[in-house]
Formats: sequence, structure tokens, C-alpha cells
Amino acid sequence: YCARGSGRLPPMTEAKGDDQRCGFVALIGAPNSGKSTLINALVGAKVAIVTQKAQTTRAPVLGIAFEGASQIILVDTPGIFQPKRRLDRAMSGAAWTRAAEADLVALVIDAERAHTARGLDAWLDPVFETLPTIKRPVIAVLNKIDLVARPELLHLAADLSTRHAFARTFMISALNGDGVPDLKTYLAETVPPGPWLYPEDQLTDAPLRQAAAEITREKLFLRLHDELPYS
Repeated sequence: YCARGSGRLPPMTEAKGDDQRCGFVALIGAPNSGKSTLINALVGAKVAIVTQKAQTTRAPVLGIAFEGASQIILVDTPGIFQPKRRLDRAMSGAAWTRAAEADLVALVIDAERAHTARGLDAWLDPVFETLPTIKRPVIAVLNKIDLVARPELLHLAADLSTRHAFARTFMISALNGDGVPDLKTYLAETVPPGPWLYPEDQLTDAPLRQAAAEITREKLFLRLHDELPYS
């Protein structure tokens, strides 16, 4: 994946036994569904920037999580929505391309927004229209469950099962960690057998200069609400 997506081959590590696993998991979803926050929670460190602005994620970001003998390489993607401009189309296309190249796809859904909209409203239609074309296992991740009553969450889960044949459905809060360990265990057990692609102490593929630039961009988004010509 790294050779196709960024032009850089990852460093190889020595195998640690026949039970070793390694695979790519692409996180897709509408803007502000919590994909970057979830990657940080799974990795256990801040590797993806997070703001309330839509389309904060633009450059490909890989987070590298470890669970037992498994290395889970998490691919953050731009939010998917109905594109209106050339840039919008390019970013949505990039998200689907990364999903098609992954071993497993996780659709992250903002449960609070779905609750406010009284169901999986039109803002998710662009996702469900294209999802059947992805020839990869897909799981559903209902995020922000700490903001929605449990009966409503059960209704949302039932609604999801009618929209796509998901391999599994998880209910989590990426912000406070609820349900994240169970999701991480499932990902570790599901990624394919194979040698690790990155060293044990590496949490992202981003060089230090890129990481510094992303953090700077995050702070500008957070602090310059009126000054930044964002749309």
C-alpha cells in the first residue's frame, strides 16, 4: 500500500513467529464523524490532527497500532460527501481509492448526528451508494455513543443492517475510549497473517517535518475562526 499510496516502501522487520499478523484498515465516513480521533485512540498517541472543520484530513495519514502479535496500519481518509467542486471530487475519490486498497474497511458514523437527523439521513447517501463496489470486508463503527441514549443506538444499528451487509457493528466513543479495546481486538484478529511492515516503535509513516506542519495547520484551524477564509 505504501508503495502505491506515497511512493515510499516501508522498512521490513524480522518475523516474530507464525502467528504474526499485519494489515491495512481504511477508515471512511462523512466529514467530522471522528475518524482521526479514532485513529489516535487506537494508536494510543496523536498521529492525526483533529478539528471541528470539515475536511481537516487532506494528506494521507497512516497510524500504526499494535495488539499482541498484530500490527494494524490505520489509513485516515478525507470525509466523503456529495462533491460540488473539483477538489471535493478529488478528495472523495482519494478516500475510496484508499478503501479499495485496504484489507478491511471501517465505516465510521457519527451517532449523535444520526440521532439528531432521526436516522441515517441523506448525508450518508454518497457512502452507501458506493460501498457495494468495495470488494473488501466492511465493518460499521457507531461513534460518539456517549452522546446518544442506548435505545436510539439500537435503532441506528438495526437501520444500518438494512443498508449494507456489514461484517460486524461496533458502538464506541473514540473520545473517551468506550468500546475501543473491543474494536482493536477485532482488528488485530482480522488483519491477514504476515510479517510486520514497520518497527515496533514507529506510530506513523509521517516524517517529523510533515507532522510539525500538520500540527501547525490544526492550531490555525482551531484559533483563527474569523480570520481563516475557510469554506
